[in-house]
Amino acid sequence: MGKADADGPGLPDLPPEWGRVVVPDDASALADEAEQVRRELRRQMSAQPRRWRSPGVPVLVLLIAVVTTVAGLLTVTWPRVGRSTGPITSSPEPTPAQLTGRMLPALDLVDAGQSPVPLRGLLPAVVLLVDSCPCPGLVAETALAAPAGVNVVTVAAGSPRAAPAGTEVRALADPTGGLRAFLQAPARPDTVTALLADRAGRVVLVVTEVDSVSDYRTELRRLAG
Repeated sequence: MGKADADGPGLPDLPPEWGRVVVPDDASALADEAEQVRRELRRQMSAQPRRWRSPGVPVLVLLIAVVTTVAGLLTVTWPRVGRSTGPITSSPEPTPAQLTGRMLPALDLVDAGQSPVPLRGLLPAVVLLVDSCPCPGLVAETALAAPAGVNVVTVAAGSPRAAPAGTEVRALADPTGGLRAFLQAPARPDTVTALLADRAGRVVLVVTEVDSVSDYRTELRRLAG
């Protein structure tokens, strides 16, 4: 049934230590040997992953996780150079006294026809913000108290308010609210805010809540100088 062994002419150049090699005529005769080889291969493959489940591997993974966590905590809590530890506070709004001496912003107001009127082109001037109160009596008294050459200007939010009869008050509007924003003085009901600026454009006086012309009469007279 078998063919020549390693010493015969049929299987040349086989290692002599293999001994006698017989090749059967029917391959099924090798079934037992093939099954044994497959069992050995399965045993070796199933045994290979178990080497990774040795006690040292979980310990190493756990150690790496702990080190990473501690490093992250140190990064968050470690004091940094220049880091501010105090509370964050916003800048306080300027007071009327702090506005004195500042230059007026280059704002454009609008007249009744929605034409732009540069604020700096009206200097020297007393500007009365009348968006919360028309207060025609106060406006008329201011016009009477203003010396020659000093403009009296009323400024409303949406559209100009009518000037009191018999006065030369310039009625304008500030639809963008730029002047209120500069003064940091929100509109209050039944209240007029007064702004006095000299011919150079410097703020002379700000009165956020005017009671009467007496609040700015002295400074108003000086604007003519």
